Amino acid sequence: MINLSETPLSFDDPTGDATKHLARLISFDTVSCNSNRALIDHMAEYFRDLGGRITILPDETGAKANLIAAFGPEDKAGIVWSGHTDVVPADEPEWETDPFQAEIKDGKLFGRGACDMKGFAACVMAVAPQLAQATLTRPVYLCFSYDEEVGCLGAPAIAEHLAQLSVPPEFAIIGEPSMMKLITGQKGKIAMRAHATGTAGHSSFAPEHVNAIEFASKAVARISERGKRYEQEGPFDHDFTVPHATMLVTMMQGGVATNVTPDNCTLTFELRSISGMAPEQDMKLLLDEITREITAPMAEKIPGTGIRFETIFSYPAMGDARETDGFKRYATLLPAWGGKVSYGSEGGVFEQIGGIPSVIVGPGSIEQAHKPNEFVDLDQLEECVQFLSGIIDFLAPQ
Repeated sequence: MINLSETPLSFDDPTGDATKHLARLISFDTVSCNSNRALIDHMAEYFRDLGGRITILPDETGAKANLIAAFGPEDKAGIVWSGHTDVVPADEPEWETDPFQAEIKDGKLFGRGACDMKGFAACVMAVAPQLAQATLTRPVYLCFSYDEEVGCLGAPAIAEHLAQLSVPPEFAIIGEPSMMKLITGQKGKIAMRAHATGTAGHSSFAPEHVNAIEFASKAVARISERGKRYEQEGPFDHDFTVPHATMLVTMMQGGVATNVTPDNCTLTFELRSISGMAPEQDMKLLLDEITREITAPMAEKIPGTGIRFETIFSYPAMGDARETDGFKRYATLLPAWGGKVSYGSEGGVFEQIGGIPSVIVGPGSIEQAHKPNEFVDLDQLEECVQFLSGIIDFLAPQ
């Protein structure tokens, strides 16, 4: 079997080079718990050799980093092509190939990150020689982040950096898998964890204790009620498959034995919001209600008991960019509209923190993401390469 990651680039066949770049990127194990620096250094060297202006933004540990490679003039409002470099774990026994060694079969390239979302990064790398040779009228910023899969942790630093440029970008394309359809909205998310603390004791003396699971269940009921309220009262955006915000409990754990009053219970819950909401305010109102009506009676019965909350992560919703100047500049180049999506991306971060209107367009299907035997169709890579190449031609008229 040919090792695609070691096959030389041709530089005159961008689609073929995209598959080779993708194989190389897949070979870097950038599961979110690992460092992405080797991959970032690889990409930075490649773009630097092509003449890109390189900025590396490390995290506080130095083990992870974002990359920005800029091409073109600095005195005009440009466009961002953005992707994340981390992937989800690939531990499932159902994998039929080595998840970190790309394989091509039946017109598909298999490997962890093939569609989510190293495929887009590979297409960007494939057209970078064209980008470097073009006389661009506006700059193109190639941005690659860390830790998107665990809460969009790296993207804020990129958005802040871009916002501080003398002339910030006016538009961003996020290359999440969309089957190369235009996605103009994405829900935001606040992920929370609640820790209920009660008192342990023999279950035959239950009235003397504070049952952590019982009180946590009351919190679950309040969370569920809030979710039902969104479903019934909105706000609504019918471009989404689920046209309203959602709130639900996703995990619950507690207790030690069948005959012991549980002194602990932990639950996780989430709010997925649509653009135009004030999700942080909504969450605060809910937590204040739980504290006032559930935690206070616990502590009144036995001091030291109660429910405390922590935010696991959050990222904002991405609004509809179709009325912005940046969108209108590139509108004729963008693919057919594919609606709005409930999964997360860094688009909301670029919009909210960087002030950059954003859309999602990328190769592959979200249905293949986060699963064993992840793949991207080769014709999707070809379509993405042609799309990006068309933007370069638009920005560098002959």
